[in-house]
Amino acid sequence: MLSVSEQLAYSTVRIECELKSGGISTGTGFFFNFLEDKVSNTHVPVIITNKHVIKDTLRGRIIITKANQNGEPINTEHFSIILENFESFWRLHPEIDVDLCAMPIAPLINEAQSKNERLFYIPLTKNLLPTEQHREEFTALEDVLMIGYPNGIWDRVNNMPIFRRGITATHPILDYNGKKEIMIDIAAFPGSSGSPVLIFNEGGYMDKKGNMYMGSNRIILLGILYAGPQATTTGEIIMSPNIQRPIAISQIPNNLGLIIKAERIMEMEKLFVS
Repeated sequence: MLSVSEQLAYSTVRIECELKSGGISTGTGFFFNFLEDKVSNTHVPVIITNKHVIKDTLRGRIIITKANQNGEPINTEHFSIILENFESFWRLHPEIDVDLCAMPIAPLINEAQSKNERLFYIPLTKNLLPTEQHREEFTALEDVLMIGYPNGIWDRVNNMPIFRRGITATHPILDYNGKKEIMIDIAAFPGSSGSPVLIFNEGGYMDKKGNMYMGSNRIILLGILYAGPQATTTGEIIMSPNIQRPIAISQIPNNLGLIIKAERIMEMEKLFVS
């Protein structure tokens, strides 16, 4: 049986893009279920990421872990999916300044099944979104967990993401700078874009009133990373024996990240109503 943290390791997918400019970029996506109907036991499975991750791409590649006959993950066996005209598969959040998009993956699952392959992933669901009760309990400093692929780094043998821990840098009930966003104190690098950020308390936590919940897990999808502020620094590069002295400009991450509040995910659900 997988622990909660082990289950979360199967919630994300590394997105590799071939750009129209000729370069390669990577980002993070995560599995999510839209239009869940408990009566009919149906849903629409999607991958969610940022618009800028898939913008101006020619070809995309995602890799999903295979499952055995018992539905258990085979970490070292993977199903690779390459999609031409990758950008066209994604449905964009209707507001231009909301950096979110989603891709339906039922066709990909069906393709795998047609090849007698089973896929293993664990989607996040709307049950993990913050409730009003959660918001009443939030403090200014909450522990957060980010799952993704910073600078494209991953365990390629086991198809596993990288876990990073941090804290909220602004109060999660507030809209940072008037937008439905939160600043978090965490090292955020390119490739982490699209990473789910969760409040993750395993074994207990304390609410703002000082109430202790020992032995309880708290897992809340707080948001999706999309940006990280950076500072710049300049320095000389001496080109001896020439007298030229070009200036190098480097970007230094501030170890902060901006996340889009998770509630905005549900604003895309209507894009999948048939």
